[in-house]
Formats: sequence, structure tokens, C-alpha cells
Amino acid sequence: MTMKFNLSEWALKHKSLVWYFMILATVAGIMSYINLGREEDPDFSIKTMLIQASWPGASVDEMTSQVTDRIEKKLQELESLDYTKSINSPGQTTIYVNLLETTKAKDVKPTWVKVRNMINDISSSLPSGVQGPTFIDSFGDVYGNIYAFTADGLTQRQLRDYLEAARQQLLSVPNVGKVDLVGAQDEVVYLEFSTRQMAALGITQQQILETLQNQNAVTASGTLRTGAESINIRVSGQFATQDALRDINLRVNDRFFRLSDVAKITRGYSDPQQPLFRVNGQPAIGLAIGMKPGSNLLHFGEALKATMDKVIADLPVGIGVHHVADQAVVVEEAVGGFTKALFEAIAIVLVVSFLSLGMRAGLVVACSIPLVLAITFIFMEYLGISLQRISLGALIIALGLLVDDAMIAIEMMVSRLEAGDPLPKAATAVWTSTAFPMLTGTLVTVASFIPVGLNNSAAGEFTFTLFVVIAISLITSWIVAVLFAPLLGVLILPKSMKKHHEDKSLLARVFGSVLSVCMHWPKMTILATLALFATSLYGMGFVQQQFFPASDRPELIVDWTARQNYTIAQTKADMDTFEAKHVANNPDVDHWTSYVGQGAKRFVLSFDVPASTNNFGQMIIVAKDVEARDRLMKQLSKAAEDEFPGTDVFVKQMELGPPVGRPIQYRVKGPDPQKVRTYAQDVAGIMGQDIRLGRVVYDWNEPARVVKVDIMQDKARQLGVSSSDVATALNGITGGSTITQIRDSIYLINVVGRATKSERESIETLRDLQLPSSNGQSVPLASIATFRYELEQPIIWRRDRSPTITVEAAIRDATQPATIDAALQPAIAAFNDKLPAGYSVEAGGTAESSAKSQAPIAAVVPLMLLVMTTILMFQLQSFQRLFMVVIVAPLGLIGVVAALLPSGAPLGFVAILGVLALIGILIRNSVILVVEIDTLRNAGKEAWDAVKEAAEHRMRPIMLTAAAASLALIPIAREIFWGPMAYAMMGGIIVGTVLTLLFLPALYIVWFRVKKPAPGTAREATA
Repeated sequence: MTMKFNLSEWALKHKSLVWYFMILATVAGIMSYINLGREEDPDFSIKTMLIQASWPGASVDEMTSQVTDRIEKKLQELESLDYTKSINSPGQTTIYVNLLETTKAKDVKPTWVKVRNMINDISSSLPSGVQGPTFIDSFGDVYGNIYAFTADGLTQRQLRDYLEAARQQLLSVPNVGKVDLVGAQDEVVYLEFSTRQMAALGITQQQILETLQNQNAVTASGTLRTGAESINIRVSGQFATQDALRDINLRVNDRFFRLSDVAKITRGYSDPQQPLFRVNGQPAIGLAIGMKPGSNLLHFGEALKATMDKVIADLPVGIGVHHVADQAVVVEEAVGGFTKALFEAIAIVLVVSFLSLGMRAGLVVACSIPLVLAITFIFMEYLGISLQRISLGALIIALGLLVDDAMIAIEMMVSRLEAGDPLPKAATAVWTSTAFPMLTGTLVTVASFIPVGLNNSAAGEFTFTLFVVIAISLITSWIVAVLFAPLLGVLILPKSMKKHHEDKSLLARVFGSVLSVCMHWPKMTILATLALFATSLYGMGFVQQQFFPASDRPELIVDWTARQNYTIAQTKADMDTFEAKHVANNPDVDHWTSYVGQGAKRFVLSFDVPASTNNFGQMIIVAKDVEARDRLMKQLSKAAEDEFPGTDVFVKQMELGPPVGRPIQYRVKGPDPQKVRTYAQDVAGIMGQDIRLGRVVYDWNEPARVVKVDIMQDKARQLGVSSSDVATALNGITGGSTITQIRDSIYLINVVGRATKSERESIETLRDLQLPSSNGQSVPLASIATFRYELEQPIIWRRDRSPTITVEAAIRDATQPATIDAALQPAIAAFNDKLPAGYSVEAGGTAESSAKSQAPIAAVVPLMLLVMTTILMFQLQSFQRLFMVVIVAPLGLIGVVAALLPSGAPLGFVAILGVLALIGILIRNSVILVVEIDTLRNAGKEAWDAVKEAAEHRMRPIMLTAAAASLALIPIAREIFWGPMAYAMMGGIIVGTVLTLLFLPALYIVWFRVKKPAPGTAREATA
């Protein structure tokens, strides 16, 4: 192709300017590399919001039908809603609002504002007495640093006072986000009454409540204005301590009583306990510290450590400090490992370049690589892309591809020098001969990553920087090859070079012989290739599918779900027993933390925060290394199964990418909870037949006992007693009711009235409860009500307004979830078909998450193909040649299967992205080869000779690129996350490249009917 403007020639004519830009790019790239943020994994938006509401006294059914259903019905008007999920318990509801996977990250926060407005619009339609709704739109906040504080010789209140002061200091750290206390117990002053004694004295709890509230009220008492001065008036009587309560006199029916005569006044902590936090088996209070989005984690970690050192220095003896989560250290280690792999890949590519091209030509390539990386770092800093698992992996993948342009440019310069051209002319030939085929190949390769760039799912957000970094580095590599490489070549390469065509290497001779056979037997070559491709399609059925692999972090997560009617105290007791026996003093354990009544704080973005309930607890166990973690996982899983058969104990590793939970899940949903329970048990039976699955569990299923108080309404009305009076009185005895508050320093301490311990734990107390009647006399509750036990669901999970039970199971062996899902699918589908209308079974877990993440990819693939074919048509301008180039792309699957099957690596989400990238890589090679054939034919070569010469001439750079691209993947092949993709790409590149060099010439000969040269006769070129 003849062009009036030659960029390579322009670079040679403006050497100083080009050298200036090269030096500037290098220095700026080094500075950008230093300034780039460091993270373990890239961010992705958590597209979930929580809405909570309470209705004291409501049953589960009332809560579900009158509160939850109204809110969920309104939420269904939200355009970007994927589904709602809610957990309903007596008097409480928590609704999870989940947006569509395709919702863009920038649209998430505006959507939460819209949700608030929608629900506030209907708040007036909720039943009277409903408290809320309240909104939690910070569900995805990450607390990367968690400190645990233990106290020896100090009370919980004293420890909390020190931590509140520390919290104030930490809020001054630059770029600090939220700082939350974990496991702190609120103080409470209890007034414990004897219902019998009060009935005997004719005193009601309501009378005491009114007396205390009136005395403790903060009421405006006016301002005295005397001339030029204003003097505020203050009335005493407010409570500052619990001692002030003891001196209060009550006047009831013209009689005076001291409060301490009718009530036992004690100050303690919330009973039942609030969610607890423990470290290494000891009670503790935690400080969970978050960082503002977009800040440099390592710089923040240094500033935080400096402040914490000052805080710790001011703490008294007896307070122990444990840094149980340190994201800065984790990130530093992770980025260090990724960076080491990057430099190893650079070294491998450089060795390949020097060994294959020689010292001088290899040196040109060696200089080009840092230039490309430096410019890429500049763009990464500008776009806010940090150094993390995905971006560094993208650089490693791009290394083998970006070196291709430099190798092709140097190969062209060397071939022109061998042909006798002067060095400057050889350098400018890069632009005239290969620049535009290289650009076509580069753009096609970038286009093959379009499904990554346009995937709006959580998995797509997680891998988005793969597309950006590869696109920037590949386009930059083309610019470097046509602008900087010619200048470097003129400086480094000799002025002339001897021809080496007659002295072929052993590889070239072997390739030439194989190529001749393929060209002489083109149809057999095509059939053999197609047979291999058909075999690979069959073999793909034996390759296991995967979503994301488990993390390589040393943490183990133990989800502890006890029976649904367990108290938080019983849950803690069971967890303490388990920890003391199997975790404490275990040589594989470094340290551990426990959360009772709640899940752990989100200390890393991919951590899934479960709902808080009294029967739930969670342990975060940090093993000494990955091998110790794997041993622990087996030990703890077996111990929990043997010793706690009635408790759901799920021991799992940290997850990479969007969290899933147990990998095998099926949701059974329908209008009637009882039928849903029955069908869920049937699904559990189907799952239990697969021996590869562990224990099958339900997210809810157990009914619990309730005491039903049936009031004889007519008799109650005659006595002037209402159902509300009964409910209030019962609540005051059993749970206690807040009467007033004591204002103590920065705390508000509730004053709670309740019955004595012996009375509030006895059903006889309820029967003998004395209720005030309209005539001033006391009426025993048993005279107007009967008592009976019933069973009801303590909680109900709903999904899209239907009661839904999720049946879950973990996997015992190395089988991938997709394999087990495929095995269970026929039986599940047959069962689903038999269900009555309104009931269904849906796949959840890994199968659903994988499908949701891959669906956007499949939707974008047509666009990817359109962009690729459009780019190719600009270069080839021939439907026949377009077909030939595109038909080669699937050949990479032969190598993919050949690599995955022996290695046992699964075809995961990231590996699928690598397979898509193979399309671009193989098409790139095919374009350059076809263009070379056409160039030789246009120069007068006969068709047969043009095909053979082009294949032999392009063999060396194509094979070198394949070697560089595949060998550069070796450092990440040992990574859990990148390993499957590395194997898939290495196999696909190597096998696909070899087949391209042999299959494409044979296809060209058959397609264009190129005749075999007859011995001793003139050969004709045929179109």
C-alpha cells in the first residue's frame, strides 16, 4: 500500500522531538506507576439496598401481609429492579432490594434516592404503630481495618469510653470513611417489679411510668429578661444516675411509696444481649474503620497506623489491642505477588526476543516493551485504574500480544536490510508494508475483549479493567512499533545484514516440509483439522465449568446457624464450645474473631454480609498459610457435622468476585408456606441422592412454639380491659418496656421496667397477672383469657412477594458446581413440571450467578463480531478473504480443550474471556498471512509460490509471537484466579497458531483453486 504520508519516515526526520517524547513518556510512566493506587481486587458496585421496618406486637403473618407486601408491591414499579428478598419475623421485616445485573454503577446511588422517595410516598398507608421504614444504602461499605480491644480489669462501659475517644481521633485521619463500634453492649437500668406485690399495693406499672416520665422530661421553662440581660430558667429533677431513681416517692391513691420499696433497681447491660464480638475466644469491642472510595489504600494504611499508635499509647494497662483485619498489608502482599509475576513475564518475553531475534534486534524489542508499559501506566493513572489482580493480570496477558507489533516491525526492517535496502529505507518500510495489517490485527484483538468492556454485571465490573488495560497497551504497542521502533532500529541495528534465506534453521526446514505436505494434500489437511475440531467439541463436554474460583487468602469463614428459636446466649454457648475444642490452640490457626447474633463486617468487597438473627453467628479464622487453611477446612467441617447435628455449620473459603454462598442452591416458592416447606423437603431428597454433595440445609423451615392468649372479648369489655391493655402488660412483664432515659455523658441509658426473673420466666405469672379494670379493681388475666401452645414459623423468607425456601448444599470433592447442577437438572425439571400452578423450583447459587454474568457477554458478542468484521473488511475488502480469516478463529478451541483436559483446569468466567480473546489473536495472525499472500501475488509471484513463501516468511514472527504470548502466561498459570485462563490461552495460542500456518494455506489453495505446479512446466497464477 502506497501512502503519501509515512509516520515512520516522519519520526526519522524529527529525531530530537521523537526522542523527547520517548524520554517524557518513560519518566511520566515511572511517576504514574509510583502514584497508582494499590488494591487486592478491583471494585464492583453492590447493587443491594436494605429497607427495615418494625411493628411491635405483630405476628409474622401480619408483618408479611400488612407491611412487607405493601413495600414490595411498590418496589415492583422500579424499572431497574431485579428482585426483592425479605426476611420476616414477629414485629420485624428486612427487605433486600436487588437491582438488575445490567444496572450501571453510576446509576446505583440515584436509584437508591428514588427508592427512598417511592417508599416514603406510601408510608402513610402502613398500619398505625409501624416504626420506619428505615433505609440502609451503604450495604456495600467496606471496613478494611478492624481492631479488637479486650479488657482485663475494666468494665465494658470503661472500655467503651476509651474506644469512643479513640473513634473521635480516628475520624481525623485523612480519607477515613466510617468508623463503627462492633459488639458494644448498651447499658440499661432495670426496674424489676413483683406483679403480685404491686397488685397487693394497688399500684400499676403505668402509674410508675407516668411519674418517672413527668419528672425526667426536658421542658422549656422560660427566659427571664431584665433590662439588657437574658437569664434562662432551668428546672431540676432530671435523672443523671440510677441512684436518683431510688429516692423517688410515688403517690398512688393518696399513699406515698419509695420506688425502691416496690422495685429492684439495677444497672447492667442489655438483656437479652445485643450482637457480640469476640477475639480469640475473649469478649471484645471492635473498631471497624472504612476508607473513602478512590483513596490510596497504602497511604491511608500508613496514616491510620500512625494515629492508632498514638491511641494505643494512651490506653491504660489491661486493654489488649488486636489488629484482626489489615487490608493495607493484604494489598501490599497481593500487589507484590502480582507485580513479581509481571516482571517474570517481562523477563520471559525479553529472553524469547533475544534468543529468537539476536542481540541487536532483540534489544529494539526490549526497549519497546518498557515504553508501552510506561504509556499504559500514564493512561491508567488518568483513568483511575489501580494496580490490582485484574489490571496486573491484563498487563501480563497483553505482554505476549503487544510484543507482536514490535517483532513484526523489526522482522520487516531485518528482511529489508537483508534485501539490500539502506537502514533508513528499511526503517520506513515498517509503515508502508505492515503498519495497516498490524493495526487491523491490533484492533481486531481489542474488539475481541468488547464483551468484557460492555458487561454491566457484577462479574463484568470486576473484570472491566481487563478490557481497558489490554486495549490501551495494544493500541500503544502499535504506535510504538511504527513511531518509536524505527528510530530505535536505526540506532541499534547494523547498516547492512547478510541474507540468511539459503541457510534455514532446523525449525524452518521441518515447517517447510510439513507445509509442502499440507499444500499438496489440502483437502486431507482441511478434513483432518475439522476432525480435530469436532473432537475438541466432544472433549469440551468433559471440561468442568466454573464461575469464579475460591480466593487464595488464608481466611476461613464459618457460618453458624443454630435452631431458629435459639437465644443469642445459647448460640454463643455452642460456638464457645466448638471454638474451645477445635479452634483454640490449633497449630494451624493464627487468630480468629467471632460474631454472635450478626455477621462479620464487610472487611473485603467480595465478602457477603448475612442477615442478623439471634440464632446466627460467624467466625473469621485466619490460618497460618493456605495449606493450613485447607487442613482446617476439612477438620472443622467434620467436627461440626459429627458434634452439632442440629446446627447448620458451613465452613468455606473466601470468594473471588461476586459472592455466591453455598454453590448448589434451589429456590422453592409458592403462595402457601406449608406447601412450600413440603416441596422443599422433596427437593432436598433429590439433592441428597448425589453423594458428591454435603449436608442439605434450608434457609428456614422449622416451626417454633408460641403461647396463644385467647381473650374473651365480651367479658373483657365488661371489666373495661382491652386487648391492647393485655398486650402492654404482658410485654412489660416478659420483655420489659422502656419507661424513660438517663442522660449519662454522651450516652442515653434506657430505664426498663419488667417483672422479676422468677416471674417473667413462668407461664403461671401470666395467668396470675393482675390487670386494672374500669372500676379501679384488679382483674387476673386468667379470668378473661385462656392459654394454649401453637406452632408457627418464627421467620419467613420471601422472594418477589412469595414465600421462598432455599435448599442448599456444599460440595464434598473437587467437582465443579456446574457439573452437579447438570446432573441434577433432569430430576429437578421433572419435579418442577409436576408442581401445581403458582409453585416452582428455580436454580440459584453458582449456576444462577454464572448465567447472570454470562448473559450480558452473550448479548454483546454480536456487536463484537460486527466490529471485528467491519475492521477486517476495511483491510481485506473481499468477502472471500473475510470468510477465510474468520473461519480460522474457532480452531483455537482445539488447543483450549487440549490444555484444559490434562491440566484439570475448569472453564470459568475468566477463562471464557480468554477464549474470546483467542478469536482476536488468531484472526490477527490470519489477516497478516492473507495480506502477505496477496502482496506477493500482486508483486508477480505465482499463487502457489506466494502461498508457500508467505507462510514460510510469516512462520517465524507468528511462532515467536505465539511463544512470547504463551510463555508470558506461565507466571500467572500457578495463580488460582488466572490459572484456567492461562492454560486455555496457552493451549489455544500454540495449537491455533500452528494450525493457522498449515490449515489456512490449504484452505486458500482449495478456496481459490490454486493449481499444483506441474514439474518442468510454467506455473500460472489463478485468482
